[in-house]
Amino acid sequence: MIGKLATVALYVDDQDAAERFWTERVGFEVRTKRSLGAAGHWIEIAPPKAESCLVLYPKTLMPDWDQRKPSIVFECEDVLATVEAIRSRGVTISQEPTTMKWGPFAAFRDSEGFEHGLRNRVTP
Repeated sequence: MIGKLATVALYVDDQDAAERFWTERVGFEVRTKRSLGAAGHWIEIAPPKAESCLVLYPKTLMPDWDQRKPSIVFECEDVLATVEAIRSRGVTISQEPTTMKWGPFAAFRDSEGFEHGLRNRVTP
């Protein structure tokens, strides 16, 4: 039986810029960074205390990366506070917080231009 989501890949042109974006602007931490030789690194990043990670994977090693665009929604305690925190660190907010049936939702763009969502923690 599957116990948890381990990783989700983000295919990036510039691993250094992506690592800085996710750690310095969004507030994630590097969990693993292993060399892949001249092609770059296997870099796993995650929010503090999270069990799942994003992998900042070099596009050059994935010829069909453009067919694998991510659509990630991150859960947070307070969408409004999270938007203001990451905006203050230079993150582009692509969708201002909007009230949906399940609660507030917003979106931001990462260093590669991909859009990701933010939602409040959903309780059953």
